[in-house]
Amino acid sequence: MAKKLFSLPTAVLLAAGVWFGGLCPAVEPASKAAAIPAGFDELMRDLAPEIAARLDWPPKHSRQIEPSLHHLAGRHAQAIMPLPRAEQIELLVKLAGFIDAKREATGDMTVIGPGRGMIGLLDPARGLDPKEITALAAGYGTNATIFKQTEAGQTIRQVADAFLEAVSKAAKAGAPTTIVVLGHGAPEEIQSYSISFRRLATALVAGAAARGAADRVDLRQITLICDDCYSADFLINLGAALEQECSARRLTLVSLPVCIAGTNRDCVGHADVGEKFVPHFWRDVIELFYVRQPRPQQVTLRDFFETVDNMMYGYGRATSVDRDGAVSYRLVDPKLCQDPVVFVPLDETDLAALRELFSLPTDAPLPRLLDVG
Repeated sequence: MAKKLFSLPTAVLLAAGVWFGGLCPAVEPASKAAAIPAGFDELMRDLAPEIAARLDWPPKHSRQIEPSLHHLAGRHAQAIMPLPRAEQIELLVKLAGFIDAKREATGDMTVIGPGRGMIGLLDPARGLDPKEITALAAGYGTNATIFKQTEAGQTIRQVADAFLEAVSKAAKAGAPTTIVVLGHGAPEEIQSYSISFRRLATALVAGAAARGAADRVDLRQITLICDDCYSADFLINLGAALEQECSARRLTLVSLPVCIAGTNRDCVGHADVGEKFVPHFWRDVIELFYVRQPRPQQVTLRDFFETVDNMMYGYGRATSVDRDGAVSYRLVDPKLCQDPVVFVPLDETDLAALRELFSLPTDAPLPRLLDVG
């Protein structure tokens, strides 16, 4: 019997705010993304058993890639829906393989480790201590520069300006850097400091363009982690803005940064509020890679889209184990689901492969960030 690829009802997934938002066009904010055509969700559910039989993935691997496949296919639904059933299945299987290949190709990238600096931006409210980042950095033999407004310190605007200057300098230096944002967010901005996605894009492009060949922007050395509400929407918007900024300045975009969102599309983040205010996503990162011993030598991208993702999947869901030891999940509270997502940059070879799969013109614009689960 074929594994069930899409294992939860559409209504439940919609309620969870996880699956059916659709990737936005590269030139539009996520909030303006076109709706997925009527009938597409039903088509995907109908094809799911045959896709699953072709892929034959373990259940955990399937659920980690299913949403990514749905979003990628949804963006190109108009090209998929008219195809004969056999061709639809063939295309969707190839798309799933494309996503899986990018996971494999990028999984060993270091996110936290020796030789990789860190920049942190912490919400000014009580509870978020710089040690939430500095202790983790020290544990992996690196340094962290933290920006946080305090009552006796700088204003919100001054902290925002200093943070953006540090980000721009990191892009200019070209040194491996991981930027961590913890606090309040919205699809259009880092809300705690009123930093819009466009302003962050400008800082990154300005820095990268000032390095070496001034007509090229290469941000592959940057990893950006956002653990706040609507962080996936914000990062999708950021990716689009980076492309727009490069186009407006007639710069060649070599690579976007790697982006990690603590919350998926149209999802709020959650935190434990007490003596300390620590968002669930970052709390799990600390638990997995700092508290637990022995620590790995470095924290990789694979650690995020597999290990962290697996721990986060338990929020809003209850687990059960059958007689054979197989673990399954039952949705308990969709509001608690925030299912993080990792976006990796696509190069020209990747874009050409996608255009060929969708029978698009060789110059057809495609988003340069790919959701890999």
